Amino acid sequence: MSETPPENLTDARSDRDAAPLVLVTGASGLIGTRVARQLAPDHRVVGLDVIRPPEAFPDEADFVECDLTSDERTQSAIRTVVERHGAEVASVIHLAAYYDFSGEPSPLYGELTVQGTRRLLEALKAHARTRQVVFSSSLLVMRPVEPGEVLDESCDVFAEWDYPQSKLDAEAALEQEHGEIPVVILRIAGAYDEWGHSPPITQQIWRIRERRLESFFFPGNRSHGQSFVHLDDVAACLRSTVLHRERLDPWEVFLIGEPEVLSYGELQDRIGELVHDRQWPTLRIPAPLAKAGAWVKEKTPGEPFIKPWMVDLADAHYPVSIERAKRRLDWEPRHRLREVIPEMIGNMKRDPKRFDDLNDLPGSEDD
Repeated sequence: MSETPPENLTDARSDRDAAPLVLVTGASGLIGTRVARQLAPDHRVVGLDVIRPPEAFPDEADFVECDLTSDERTQSAIRTVVERHGAEVASVIHLAAYYDFSGEPSPLYGELTVQGTRRLLEALKAHARTRQVVFSSSLLVMRPVEPGEVLDESCDVFAEWDYPQSKLDAEAALEQEHGEIPVVILRIAGAYDEWGHSPPITQQIWRIRERRLESFFFPGNRSHGQSFVHLDDVAACLRSTVLHRERLDPWEVFLIGEPEVLSYGELQDRIGELVHDRQWPTLRIPAPLAKAGAWVKEKTPGEPFIKPWMVDLADAHYPVSIERAKRRLDWEPRHRLREVIPEMIGNMKRDPKRFDDLNDLPGSEDD
C-alpha cells in the first residue's frame, strides 16, 4: 500500500503545478540562465536550447532540447513541453539568435534568428495557448541620433550590418504572424557584467592592456556614446515583462538600457587609467585614416577585432529614454557601467586568464 505524502509536500506540489509556465529559448546563454533563476521561485520554467544549460541553471527548472533551425525539432520540442506541463503557456522569452560581432555574413542570421522565430510561432500556435511572447531585439536596430537628442520608441530604425538587420527581420516576422499571441519587443542595449561579457568593452580592455597601437587612437567623436545595461538588469526586465503581461497591449516595444551614457572617449580614458594606474593618452584621428589602418590590419596574419566597417560606427550615438519601460513595466536598471568598470578591471587584474577565457580574448602577448 502506498504511503500518503505529507500535507505540506502535497501543497508544495500543487502550488508548483499551478505556477505560471514560462519557456525560455536560448536558455543556456548568459541572459537565459539569469532570467531562469529569477523566475524559478514562483514560475514553472522550461529552458529550450540546443545544448544543455550550465550548472547555474536552476535545479527546479525543466529543460527540453530544441533546435530552432529545424521545423521538425521545433515542433517536437513544443509538443514535449505540452506533454510534460500542459498547453497553458504564460510567456515565452525568446532569446535564441545568431550573433557574430565580426560583421561577417552568415546564413544563421536567417535560419536561426529570423526563420527560427517563425518556426517557434508556428509551433506555439499549433500546440499551446500562449499568453505572451517576449522577443529580445537590439538597441542597434535604432538609427543613431545627434548630440542633444535621445532615442525613444518612436524614433526611426536603421540597421548598419547583418546582426541588427536580422533582429529587424525577426521583429517583422513576429508582427506579420503573431496572430492572437501578444508580443513584447525589447530592444536591449549592449549587455555586460563584472566579468565583462561585452565584446566592445572587453576588446577595448585587452587592446589597452596589451598597449596595442590602435588603443592610443580614436576615429570618432569622443563625446558620443551608447547605452549599456547590466545582465542582471536585463533578467530583471524580462521578469517584470512576464509579471505585467496582463496589463500590456497586444503589441509593445520598449528600449532597455541605462539612461546615463558613458562617452566613448571617457570610457577609453577610464579603462586606460584603471588598467595602467595612470592617465591614458588618446589621440583622435580622421576616420579615412583609421579605415585604411583597419584594412591593412585585416590583411595581415591574425584575426583583428577592429574591421573597416566598424570605423563608420565610431560616431554612432545611442542614448536612450527608458520612461516607457519605467511606466509600463515598472522597471529601471539598478547598475551603472561607470560604477561597474572598476570592478570589471579589478577582476581582470586578479585573474587575467579567467577574464580572457570568459571573453574569448587571446591572452597576454607576454605569456
